Amino acid sequence: MYDSIYFPVDPVCGEVMSHNAEDELDVLEEMKGILESTNSDGTSLVTLLQAVQRHFGYLPREAMIEVARAKGVSSAAVFGVASFYNQFRMIPPGKHPVKMCMGTACHIKGGSAILKVWETKLGIGEGEVTEDRLYSLDRVACVGCCAMAPVAVVGEEVHGNMMPTSVGGIMLAVELAEKRERKQEEQGPENQEEAAQ
Repeated sequence: MYDSIYFPVDPVCGEVMSHNAEDELDVLEEMKGILESTNSDGTSLVTLLQAVQRHFGYLPREAMIEVARAKGVSSAAVFGVASFYNQFRMIPPGKHPVKMCMGTACHIKGGSAILKVWETKLGIGEGEVTEDRLYSLDRVACVGCCAMAPVAVVGEEVHGNMMPTSVGGIMLAVELAEKRERKQEEQGPENQEEAAQ
């Protein structure tokens, strides 16, 4: 049963992603809570996979094996369902996931051109993650902000009325926020409290 489920491949280097035992134990422990909070017997497989992805941000291999056990189906069946629907991720997203809307309004207003700029600036294609795991890039059907088309969502922040030139500014803002975050981490909690006063 364990051999019948995929081993995720790192999109950057093309090698099978390794899992360490500690990560697997964490996933298994967290899966107990997910399976207990959802009535796994009465819940559809897709709904259960959505709950898992909401929790982890993607579908870890170990989690899919646990879903298979809970549903009484093969892990290959779970992987088959997960790989059929494009809403499911098999690899962890970047720290700042970029979702480029390609709904009708966004498409008509140049969403494809903006997606190409994201691909060029990040050096990845859609469905991939940057080598530093800072960004992932996905095309989505609609984010529900048609009046602001074209739209990209970076992390939880919606960026409307996008132009190809907007991408660089958004990346610069993320880079500056990352630098501030690293600086705060380096200062330690004691210095952060003093700086806040």
